[in-house]
Order: sequence, then C-alpha cells, then structure tokens
Amino acid sequence: MPHDLDLIMTLTGGLTAALALGFVAQKLRLSPIVGYLLAGILVGPFTPGFVADKSIATQSAEIGVILLMFGVGLHFHLKDLIAVRRVAIPGALVQIAVATGLGALVTHFFGWSWTAGLVFGMAIAVASTVVLTRVLADNRALHTPTGHIAIGWLIVEDLFTILALVLLPALYGAGNEGGAVWMTLGVALLKLAALVVFTLVAGQKLIPWFLGYVARTRSRELFTLAVLVLALGIAVGSATFFGASMALGAFLAGMVVGQSEFSARAAADALPMRDAFAVLFFVSVGMLFDPSSLAHGWPLMLATLGVVLIGKPLAALAVVLLFKKPLKSALAVAVALAQIGEFSFILAALAISLKIMPPEATSALVVASVISITLNPLLYKAIDPSIRWLEQRGWIKPRVASADAAPTPGHSEHRVVVVGYGPVGQTLSRILRNNGLEVVVIEMNIETVLSLRAQGRRVVHGDAGHREILDHAGLESAQGLIIAARGVEARELVRMARELNPRIRILARTTFLAEAEALRALGVNEVFSSEGEIALSMTDYLLEELGASAEQIDHERDRVRREFFKGLAAGPSSGLTETPPS
Repeated sequence: MPHDLDLIMTLTGGLTAALALGFVAQKLRLSPIVGYLLAGILVGPFTPGFVADKSIATQSAEIGVILLMFGVGLHFHLKDLIAVRRVAIPGALVQIAVATGLGALVTHFFGWSWTAGLVFGMAIAVASTVVLTRVLADNRALHTPTGHIAIGWLIVEDLFTILALVLLPALYGAGNEGGAVWMTLGVALLKLAALVVFTLVAGQKLIPWFLGYVARTRSRELFTLAVLVLALGIAVGSATFFGASMALGAFLAGMVVGQSEFSARAAADALPMRDAFAVLFFVSVGMLFDPSSLAHGWPLMLATLGVVLIGKPLAALAVVLLFKKPLKSALAVAVALAQIGEFSFILAALAISLKIMPPEATSALVVASVISITLNPLLYKAIDPSIRWLEQRGWIKPRVASADAAPTPGHSEHRVVVVGYGPVGQTLSRILRNNGLEVVVIEMNIETVLSLRAQGRRVVHGDAGHREILDHAGLESAQGLIIAARGVEARELVRMARELNPRIRILARTTFLAEAEALRALGVNEVFSSEGEIALSMTDYLLEELGASAEQIDHERDRVRREFFKGLAAGPSSGLTETPPS
C-alpha cells in the first residue's frame, strides 16, 4: 500500500509541478520543456518540500523514451532526407564531429577521460526534435526549403544517436574486456541486423494487417490500445530476443506504422500518451540536478553552453554557406540546431549507467538545455532584423526574393480538405475535382480509405478533430475546408482550422438549425442544416401537391428561409474563394 501511495504521489506531484511551470514557460513564450526540467528540480531530492520517488520517475521516464522514439520513427520519412541529402547529411556529420571533438577537448581540461569526453560530445551534438519543430512551425518555416534542411539534418543526428545507443552497451557493457569486445560487438551487430530485417520485412505485412483488423472494429479505444501495445511490445521484444535497445525497437515500430495508411491516426489517437510520459521523462532528468553543484560546477556548465550556442551553430553555418545557400537559410539552420534536448539526456543516462561518464555530466546538460531551449526561439526571431541590419550597412547584398517564399512540393494553394466521404462528401469531392481543385479527404472508415488509395486519391485516415490529422491533410496551405460528415465535433474542428489557416474558407454541415448560429460565430462561412433543408424540400412538395403556382412556392420558400435560417446560409454559397468573416 505505501508503494501504491508513492506511485500516486510521484505521478501527481510531478505532473502538477510540470503543469504549473510548463504553463508559466508557455506564457513567457518559452518552450514548455524548460518548465518540465524546472519542475523536476522542484520535486527532486536536492530542493526542500515534496520529493518524488526517483525509481518510479525513472521507470515512467523509460516508457516516455519508448514512446518518444516511436513518435520519431512515425514521422521519419526517408524521402524527406533524400530530398536534402546533399546538405543535411554532410552538414550533420560535420557538426556532430565538431561538437564531439569540442566536447572531448573541453571535458579533458576537467580531468575526464577521452572516452567520457567523446560520449559527452555526442550527447551535446544532437538537437531536440520537439524544440526544433516548434520553433520552425511558430515562424512559418517548417514547410520551406530551410525547414526541410533543418529537419533532414535532425534526422541524421537522430539516426547517429540511435546507433550510439545500440553500440555503447555492446562496447562497454559488463564483461566486455579485451578481445571479447569485438566478439560481443559482432554478435550485437548481427542481432541488430536481424531485428531490422524482421521488423521492416515481417512488420511491413503483419503490423498494417493487425492495425487494419482493429480499425474495422471502429473502436477508438481499441485502436489506441493496439498502437501502444505495438510500440511497447516491439520495444520490449527487441531487448528480450535481440539484445538491442528498447529505444531502437520502438523507432523501428514507428517507422513501419509511419509508412502505412495508419500513420496519421496513430499519431493523433495514441501519441497523446507519449506527451504525458515524455513530460515525466523531463521531470526525471530535472530531479538529477543539484542546484548546489552550480557553485563548483559552473565552469563545465559554461563550457558546455559555449559548445551548444557557439561551436555547433558556427559549424552548421559554415557547412550551409559552403553549399552556397543564402545567408538567411544558413543562419536559420544554425540557430534552430543551437540547443539540446531529449536525445542528449537519453544518451547521457545510458553512458552514466555504463559508468562511461561521471554523474556531474547530467548537471551540465540540464543547465545547457534549459538556457539553450530558452534562448532558441528568441535567437530565431532575431535572424530577420540581423539580416536587415547587415544589408543597411552594405555588408551583404540586399535580397531580391527569399528562397523560402517559394511554394514547396506537395503544398497547393488550390487544395480543399473534405471531412467525410459519405454521399455528401463524394458528390462535393467530384465537383471540386471536375473544377480543377485538389481534394484531400479525411475519413474514419478504413475500407473507404483503402478504396480511395487504390484509386490514387489523396486520403488521410483518422478523426478530423485532431490537429495532427489536419496537419497531415495539409490544411495550413489549403484554400477551403468542407465538413461533410455527420457526427463531427464541428466547433473544435473549426477552431483548430482557423488557428492553422486564418484565411481558409469553411463550409459546414450540421443536423440542427440551432447549431448553425454558433458555427457562424466561430468563423464558418456557410452552414447547411439538415433540419432546414428538409423543411424546404417538404415545403416544395406539399405546395406542389396543393396546386400552388411557381410564384407562390418561391414566396413560401423565402418565408421559410427567413423564419428558419434567420440569415444563416440564406443563399447559395458563392464558392471557396471569398474572404472569411472577420
């Protein structure tokens, strides 16, 4: 019973502190990760007041790592890396080498071994996926050439870190001494190859079949559970049967699901659990930080911060400029990568557990992470003013046009997102396609999704009420949104759509007239009510049966419209090109 109470107290106290400080960080326009790390310090053993159970927090953090890695795999697309390979691959490798070398040199002055320094350098070489994507998205740069380079760069860093997570236990695990190291490493690589082949070959058939079978039940709870079981099950299986890290197994499972038609729905339905456990991961890292270490450990912390904020960005800047990219693009990539996050702590935790690095490495990483993550959005916003300042003084030539202003492939200004592919959705989609518009359908029925995919149609499987699904459908750059399905939570959907794309034109279907006014107030351009349309159709039929003239029928229709619609959708829609209501 006391253990159960410890579990509840740790989860409640940790999440409450994370919520409070994460909210404060968000209000200060900082990354919530800063708040989560500070929350860990607050509930840790080195500060007064409530102290969370370290072992419970660590176990919860392990689940967070598995789900984080599953999410990375889910969003990993080899084509994205291939598209920017000429810059991202050599750039990431050079930056990793520079950061690793600087980390080894810096720590050597503090008496660390070269091995410990090299692993520490690897840890500070990799940027935070969460922070980078958030900064790019907030500055409308995620779907630009610069954003693609930064994401491709990050993918290479992530893959390098995953390789390090696999090889470190093989090289420095218990009993790996002398000539046995190479034997152990060889066996580990063979097991790793077997795991990759099994997951990517067998998984390509079994995992989509399994998820399709669950999806046909139309139970959201079962689908969410199925995705979590896959992530956790393959992670545990990779460690139990193949001797690989659970993180690698989760990453491979995410890759397989990400290449199937279930990728968007898996991200939207199941990965909110990832966010909760990821919070506990950052809290557990913060718990390791001793504020009193600042008194004697500040030189190492300052040196680490220097590598993260100066060494890494300069290496990235030089590489991007070497490939003759614009200065603004080079600065954007360099600044976006000038921070550390989740992977740094995962790699450091493994190295400390293998006794490769001393425990004080964690304190240096926590300080460097909090400061770099705090400064990163501010530094990114300073890029444009800096470019203008340099142009005004004649140090660089004025830009004729920004490379990032060009539309990127797959993002069309003439796209319309249609929610639901029943009779209404089918009819409207056909009309839109016949008029030269690109149609992306969001549909929950897996049979309909597979049928549309077979026809070469663009379709996203999932609930349109999730932001992740709208992102996959490309709503941010779409011209219109049509809510054609019944039973959709239209209010939340409209709110998210307006946040993603303030200028999008929205047409919505609703059952009751009473809902129409609320939807119009949220920004829907035209609302079509089943209740109102039935009243109009029955009015027409009844008057025709009573022998009314065409003029009488038109007069009565106008009166019904005035009474029922009260100005809502009082006339036919004038298309998807009008400016939305202010």
